[in-house]
Amino acid sequence: MPGAEREDKNGGGSWLTRLGRLAPLLVLAGLMAVFFALGLHKFLTLDHLIEHRKKLVAFVDQNYVGALATFALIYIISVATSLPGGLALTLVGGLLFGWLVGGLVVVVSATVGAIALFLAARTALGETLRKRVGPRLSKIAEGFERDAFHYLLFLRLVPVFPFWFVNLAPAFTGIGLGTYVLATFIGIIPGTFAFAVIGSGLDGLIQVQQDAYEACMAASSDPETCGYTLSAKSLITPGLLASLAALGTLALVPVLAKRWLRGARPQA
Repeated sequence: MPGAEREDKNGGGSWLTRLGRLAPLLVLAGLMAVFFALGLHKFLTLDHLIEHRKKLVAFVDQNYVGALATFALIYIISVATSLPGGLALTLVGGLLFGWLVGGLVVVVSATVGAIALFLAARTALGETLRKRVGPRLSKIAEGFERDAFHYLLFLRLVPVFPFWFVNLAPAFTGIGLGTYVLATFIGIIPGTFAFAVIGSGLDGLIQVQQDAYEACMAASSDPETCGYTLSAKSLITPGLLASLAALGTLALVPVLAKRWLRGARPQA
């Protein structure tokens, strides 16, 4: 169609082309809306885990493969749609499947979900934003692209920014898909297994919480004074954060060494 061709030459593309680019992002937005509309986000909390722990364990015992597949699918959707609850899900994976299997499933599922979000954002908005970004941000993006693997590895290892932000931001740079996948997969391994190990030992802590709750209910005349909660954030220790920060610093060593060598090279 001549009109559509003229629009393409002007850089905007036909409305069908634009709609096609936005489709992946719209699908993810739709999944997020459905998730919240059905109240499924309420299940991505440790409070829900405590309440339904025995049922979840029984389900895994009766249908291990199905439970593993369901857990992986939920994790992929939660990451792809940037839903909260990733830390709680990682702990649940360690609790239900053990630190090794649970950690492996989380690493693979989180990587797949991150790839889905990365591709959706790049297809829908990446090219447009790169063309409209200012000169200063363009220089930052170019610097990121030169050492994309090490920078992204650092962001994955050190939890400075939210996981969803680190998944999304590289889509608006020129980073290659292969680099993104490799840095994501490697970078989330230490933190994932650290929390999976914590999750594998969570059963005893939950039982202590439940015993204290039941004892309180038996002794108290006011049930409202009794309760138990377990915050995922309370399980993040300064030592764990320091360890991840140290790993992240190691990821930047090649970048710093390259810059030092470039600066120390004698001028012709």
